[in-house]
Amino acid sequence: MSVLPLVFTSGWASGINAYAVVLLLGLSGATGVTDQVPGSLQRADVLVVAGVLFLCEAVADKIPYADTAWDVAHTVVRPVAGAVVAALLAGHQGSLSHLAAGAIGGSAALASHLVKAGTRMAVNTSPEPVSNIVLSLVEDLGVAAIVVFALFHPVAAAVIAGALLAAGLCVVVFAFSRIRRYWRRRRERGAGRTGGPAGGSGGAGGSGGATRWPAAT
Repeated sequence: MSVLPLVFTSGWASGINAYAVVLLLGLSGATGVTDQVPGSLQRADVLVVAGVLFLCEAVADKIPYADTAWDVAHTVVRPVAGAVVAALLAGHQGSLSHLAAGAIGGSAALASHLVKAGTRMAVNTSPEPVSNIVLSLVEDLGVAAIVVFALFHPVAAAVIAGALLAAGLCVVVFAFSRIRRYWRRRRERGAGRTGGPAGGSGGAGGSGGATRWPAAT
């Protein structure tokens, strides 16, 4: 069977949580659940690093505004991770070139990352933190379910991932006004921290005229 569906699904999932993808694939291969995972993803040091970073993301991803800062910092990390994982999967099975797999996985990761980042900006316009926590949990559980499902039913998982990506793009388009409101609020907060009131007009350099000295007696 072609590795293309698994490459696309892993790329889509990497754009949402790259560390979860590496951790799940590595553990699945190391425990013998599947033989589709290359040995480089099953190494103990890779699993430990991925696990620690996954825990960091699990915390940051549930805090309003911290989640967007984390997304901005991972704008390059997630697409690169998606491309690398895809290339490794293709190289392990040999049914797709490394370059093609990397391009597909990286592109899918970039698209899903932009959807996630845009959705978080829209959610951050809400004053309560519950929506961030709920959305983060749904993303984590969704990534875990689809990655594991893709190991046994790659074509069906790729169809689900594609449908979720298309739906996410539509949500971001419809939420564009809220995203603009988010950036406007961020700019106003930045201006409030750095700006100050204009100088008064009563000083020596103001527009109140020359200073009058008391008459000499």
